Amino acid sequence: MILIRRADAVPTPTVPGVVLRPPAVEDALPLGKLYFEAYDPGVASATEREALEDIELTFAGEYGVLAPNLSRLAWYGDQLVGALLVVERAPWRDTPDCPFIIELFTARSHRRQGIARLLLSACSNVTVALRVEDINTAALALYRSVGFQPG
Repeated sequence: MILIRRADAVPTPTVPGVVLRPPAVEDALPLGKLYFEAYDPGVASATEREALEDIELTFAGEYGVLAPNLSRLAWYGDQLVGALLVVERAPWRDTPDCPFIIELFTARSHRRQGIARLLLSACSNVTVALRVEDINTAALALYRSVGFQPG
């Protein structure tokens, strides 16, 4: 299911101790590890190596040109605890012509603390879209709570 949220400047939430910054190629290793750990095995990738390769492909532009002004990594001290990866335009025919969230994930140990909502605030000032499985009720609830609607 494709969801879209129109640009709407909203207050940025805070999560004590969590700092956001744009991703850099040098973040590929911790980002790939978190990507693998954040999902049940086989959901995003079958192995950590596959997850790392997928992140490398993300930086290489395989899923669209990464938008560093919208993408963010969430750090708690020196620990990567979340990521929002946004491309300028998705390469798939069924996606809207606007920035597209290709990934949003948080460390299992840091879920339900507002990190995903904080990450999403990085792109609140632009129209943005994403894809979500209609059976992922937790993700749907989050997205709807911050203004995403079927697109």
